[in-house]
Amino acid sequence: MMRRNWISFTSIARKEMIRIFRIWVQTLVPPVITITLYFIIFGGFIGSQIGAIGGYDYMAFIAPGLIMMSIITNSYSNTVSSFFSTKFQRNIEELLVSPTPNWVMVLGYISGGMTRGLCVGMLVSLVSLVFVRLPLFHVPFILLFALLTSFVFSLAGMINGIFARSFDDISIIPTFVITPLTYLGGVFYSISLLPEFWRDLSRINPVVYMISGFRYGFLGIADSNVWLGLGMLLLFSVVLFLFTLSLLKKGVGIRA
Repeated sequence: MMRRNWISFTSIARKEMIRIFRIWVQTLVPPVITITLYFIIFGGFIGSQIGAIGGYDYMAFIAPGLIMMSIITNSYSNTVSSFFSTKFQRNIEELLVSPTPNWVMVLGYISGGMTRGLCVGMLVSLVSLVFVRLPLFHVPFILLFALLTSFVFSLAGMINGIFARSFDDISIIPTFVITPLTYLGGVFYSISLLPEFWRDLSRINPVVYMISGFRYGFLGIADSNVWLGLGMLLLFSVVLFLFTLSLLKKGVGIRA
């Protein structure tokens, strides 16, 4: 049983990996170019007019946020597009009639999202070294927040892919939910600089805790309690994983 499940998982994961690296010009290069432009425009041109934040210059402050933003968007987009394409091409039927457990299917697909998100994150980290030398204050926190965030948003992408009925549906959540939450999550500013009302409102945004915890791993400064952020990520991981399994068990979006 375990061997069969392992073969199923590696087969799905391998397909996802091949897809990512076969069309690397589409999956890896564009997000790196986009983040590079952010470094040039916000870090270079605008950042030179902004003072230090938390004892670090503006370029160093935004670098962890830009890395995390790339992990979030690419983990999500890879899983939602891949799973919906499987539904659209009706390849999902092959998995449904096979003895593959739902949890194996979920882990297989999100492995692709995590791979793309983390690969882009590493490439963006290398690009950031061209502009600024980042310290490494607490490496375990960097790894934990990167892995858990990519896991959570890969699951969120799969949930979107399950509910999506058209290619338009897979762009609604990234455009109207993820992008605003990310840009308002403290990538380009510290929420401690906001007026009290907006600072309190920002604490409702879960992305704030992800970016803050990730930034703490590099710089040792945070806008929120990093342990609270880690706990939230663990909670989201469990809840979204169980919710995804529930949707697949009921056949939501994949059975006529």
